Amino acid sequence: MNLRLSDLSACFEGVIPSIIATASADGMPNISYLSHVVRVDEEHVALSNQFFAKTAANIRANPKVTLILVDGFTGDQFLLDIGFVRSVDAGPLFDKIARQLKASSAQIGMSDVMRLRSADIFRVHGIEKVPSPVETASPPSSRAPVSLPDLSKAIKAIERQSEADEIIDNLLTGVKHVLGYGNALVLIHDNHRGCLITTGSIGYERSGLGSEIAGGDGLIGAAAAGGQTIKVSDMSRVRRFGEAIGLEAEGAENATRTIAFPHLPAAMSQIAVPMIAGGTVTGVLFIESPERLAFREEDEAALEILAGQAAGALRASERAAAAAEQRPAISTPEPAAAGQEIRVVHHRFDDSVFIDGTYIVKGVAGTLLRLMLDWHLSDGRSEFTNREMRLTAGARMPEIKDNLETRLLLLRRRLEEKQAPIRLARVGRGRVRLEAEGPLVLEAVTGEYP
Repeated sequence: MNLRLSDLSACFEGVIPSIIATASADGMPNISYLSHVVRVDEEHVALSNQFFAKTAANIRANPKVTLILVDGFTGDQFLLDIGFVRSVDAGPLFDKIARQLKASSAQIGMSDVMRLRSADIFRVHGIEKVPSPVETASPPSSRAPVSLPDLSKAIKAIERQSEADEIIDNLLTGVKHVLGYGNALVLIHDNHRGCLITTGSIGYERSGLGSEIAGGDGLIGAAAAGGQTIKVSDMSRVRRFGEAIGLEAEGAENATRTIAFPHLPAAMSQIAVPMIAGGTVTGVLFIESPERLAFREEDEAALEILAGQAAGALRASERAAAAAEQRPAISTPEPAAAGQEIRVVHHRFDDSVFIDGTYIVKGVAGTLLRLMLDWHLSDGRSEFTNREMRLTAGARMPEIKDNLETRLLLLRRRLEEKQAPIRLARVGRGRVRLEAEGPLVLEAVTGEYP
């Protein structure tokens, strides 16, 4: 049987390290393990080069090179007769391998050590399957291919939505129904604080709404920074991402304002897909699976289509909301609410907000709640337009003009999740209503944490 590189797709997932065998001019053999081997096309592979001084010297002296690949599913081994073509230290291929290497090595604390020196490209002259003295594992039962009608239906469902919450919910629904993945997150980029904030999730015991990933960190940060999909196909080889995020500590007002990043304890595969609209990364779709090698090439393509559709819909939603914000806010004073007094504390340092001692949110979303509370207490009104929030908060946070809708969504969902005595309701396009169960007291705190 004539084998092609496309027949060896499970060998390029990094589940089992590959081996490159070279020899010096006088025939002294040398082998090195490879962290990443990438199929460039049907005739070429690219090898990650981090430390291979001896390998490089051997290749210059003796062009005969053998590459050993192992199927991550079956354990089948393949010998590839390859010849060196060139090294690249810049460009799309180099950047793709570098981002993948950085994301995976960061999870084992070696991002400063595992730096890509070059991507070495080789031509494949022949492929041979190695006979095994023992029976290898059977390939897993193949999953059904992605249904194009189902994918089309999911895309149209996202396209029909006009509100940020409905767009994000339909994106997550599409991930579950079209591809069958039950653990997924949507993170929206916060330019003001340089991080990504969890704004939607499915499948986790804790929703993780409001949890943050610093820009550039791990798979999610790397996907956002590079604008390319990044995955890990065998989490048994790296420390699980969620374990590095830290425990949730959002109770007392002097505690760290940290919401635990949700993670699947038994995750074996992870993938981060950038949400791109107009050439700009606005967020990341992140998915986990308990199966090794869970994400096929066609899955990646389908996820990129769904993520792109959602990113475009969110951008359209922001523009439509801005266009509908011309009607002035209702300024009629309202009677004070009956019930127990509600104490709200706003910390200017990071715009974190606590309600009756319970941490709610920080950043842009915290600023928006503070604004509405200020106006409520000074003017006696409870309805506000997105436009007035944009104009007022925009002087301090210019990026708010592009993602006000998603910040209001995060605020509304955090208030609901914490069962706060304050709620936020939509009352029309570009308009929200603040509802409180009792009279409000707002305390502004300046300076850093105690």
